[in-house]
Amino acid sequence: MSQATTHIVVVGGGTAGWMAAAALSRVLGQRATVRLVESEDIGTVGVGEATVPHIKAFNQMLGLNEADFVARTQGTFKLGIQFRDWGKPGDSYMHGFGVIGHDVGMTPFHQYWLKGRMAGHAGELLDYSVNTVAAVRGRFLPAPVDVPASNPLAGIGYAYHFDAALYARYLRAYSEARGVRRTEGKVRHVDLHPESGHVSAVVLESGERIEGDLFIDCSGFRGLLIEDALHTGYEDWTHWLPCDRALAVPCERVETPTPYTRSTARPAGWQWRIPLQHRTGNGYVYASQYLGDDEAAACLLANLDGTPLGDPRPLRFTTGMRNKSWNRNVVALGLASGFMEPLESTSIHMIQSGISRLLQLFPSNGLMDPVLQDRFNAQTRFECERIRDFLVLHYTATTRDDSPFWNHCRTMPIPESLQANIDLFRHSGRFFRHADEMFGSVSWVQVMIGQGIVPRGYDPLVDLMPDADLPRFLHGVREVVSKNVDLMPTHQQFIDRECRADRVAT
Repeated sequence: MSQATTHIVVVGGGTAGWMAAAALSRVLGQRATVRLVESEDIGTVGVGEATVPHIKAFNQMLGLNEADFVARTQGTFKLGIQFRDWGKPGDSYMHGFGVIGHDVGMTPFHQYWLKGRMAGHAGELLDYSVNTVAAVRGRFLPAPVDVPASNPLAGIGYAYHFDAALYARYLRAYSEARGVRRTEGKVRHVDLHPESGHVSAVVLESGERIEGDLFIDCSGFRGLLIEDALHTGYEDWTHWLPCDRALAVPCERVETPTPYTRSTARPAGWQWRIPLQHRTGNGYVYASQYLGDDEAAACLLANLDGTPLGDPRPLRFTTGMRNKSWNRNVVALGLASGFMEPLESTSIHMIQSGISRLLQLFPSNGLMDPVLQDRFNAQTRFECERIRDFLVLHYTATTRDDSPFWNHCRTMPIPESLQANIDLFRHSGRFFRHADEMFGSVSWVQVMIGQGIVPRGYDPLVDLMPDADLPRFLHGVREVVSKNVDLMPTHQQFIDRECRADRVAT
């Protein structure tokens, strides 16, 4: 029995829309037609310039050449995120990708580090990871293909910084070359089927009526289909994540780009810094309850590396998620499905994971099966709640007491699931990853240690290593990491050699 062609309509462009169009056209081929509706008069948020390593799998699925992609998006490489002033002023730590040290049997390396730290012969945690040492030294190299798994270079994990508008443009060209049809125009009305309540068509201001079997809502915060038309509802998480506004502004690049994102705590939120080849992206995420817009703009502009390249652009949001990301025949992606503030660069990842779930649960012959929808929504909720907990951790585990905002964050009630993780880690440094949640043990450990959650003990299996051997073991790991990082080119040297933007014809 042959598959009927599914007619897919993507409403909205930007990063979410063109990621969806590119993936659907690549994977589904002749099983589907893809049409994307967007208006050049409607701007995109475009703050998602920092990513996590999962995006490499998405780009590889599309068959993109990494050097070409980085060059055409004015990109740089990202080994992790540096957090400044999230504890006391002057504090700094790194959440690096990749691995820390090397495990011994089934016992994670950080457990040996904890015991060594208690005994006074362990350095900072970041000293034992190739990613974090390379980041602070400004060096970068992808994991070589010919090194054994035991070599620290094999554990390098990295992502990208890029211009989100250029990424969308890049994916548009990719998609249109594979048959995606783009229509310029604004949606004036959404037609619903009188019996099923499904979206039957979107009607443009020009009067054109575009029908489809499956609609992908990439219309941003508004949720033109998932909310305005289907009234799906939204779960508000601002009682745990109180920041509700952001200001974004690029500035001139005044130094070689760092291979990491920077997040600096401010009196009522935090400021991001994302280095690109042609400029530096900046923004201030803050809670309007504690800070006025003009004050936020002044703070942001006073803390830029270089001359601003425009006026700060305001964004307003409510942290949370739709009650359903797949409702009837509409799947919401990106900001239309919910919003997690960009503290750990999860926005583009959540677009990617939503697309992946949709492809794994893609309906047969255009039929919207509730079994598929329920599983999609359950998996989406699990992912969102786990990411939410990881973000809340950064706020609640702080020793800052210098402003009403941070006093609120430090003392606010938190989700029970997060409290359970903190309690277990504080007890003996243990963390257990739930199913396939986005952030694994290495991430949680780095942030909890970095934010000052000090375990009272450690895994007793560590005591199987003789006490006399532990200092030598820790010193050896630290030396091997440092020597391997010394072999790396600088971040700028790697970019110049492999993917400099001015070498690519536009």
